[in-house]
Amino acid sequence: MSSRNATATRQRILDQARRQFARHGYTAITVKGVADAAGVSPNLITRYFGGKEGLFVAATQVEIPVEDSFGGDRSELGARLAASIVRRWSGDREEDPLLVLQRASGERPEAAEALAAFLDTNSLEPLHRYLRDGGLEDAEARRRAAAIDAFVLGVSTRYRVLRSDLGNPAQLEAWLSTVIQHLADG
Repeated sequence: MSSRNATATRQRILDQARRQFARHGYTAITVKGVADAAGVSPNLITRYFGGKEGLFVAATQVEIPVEDSFGGDRSELGARLAASIVRRWSGDREEDPLLVLQRASGERPEAAEALAAFLDTNSLEPLHRYLRDGGLEDAEARRRAAAIDAFVLGVSTRYRVLRSDLGNPAQLEAWLSTVIQHLADG
């Protein structure tokens, strides 16, 4: 098998794994089910990922471009973050590794730890630095960043995991913008 085909096959497996983990969590997913959906032998999953745990770890590699929202004044932080958040949430839910981690965090302590560590590094700390560098004292910047982070995670869980109706994307964005801005302003 050429490396191009191996790369494409590996990606196909990851795409199917993300979809299935996002829809059903960790426990309900089998290597055979992912392999069947990807049109490959379960042996390939073992070869590429070492089994279900390795597949899960690979499928939950996540990026949040939160710092893209920091290119401006704090008075418009809520609007920038809300737009970025709703764009992510309105995308392909079945492909989002962050949703995979959220769903699996109730089943697997490792997923909860990975989610917490990821959010600390990629959301909470950059937001804390942004607020601190914008003139807030360190402790106050940390408190406000933690409030924003907790609020967004709670809304994300309600909207994406529990599938509550929180309005259309424009309504959700407006609400998120207002509340995030309020939290940023203290």
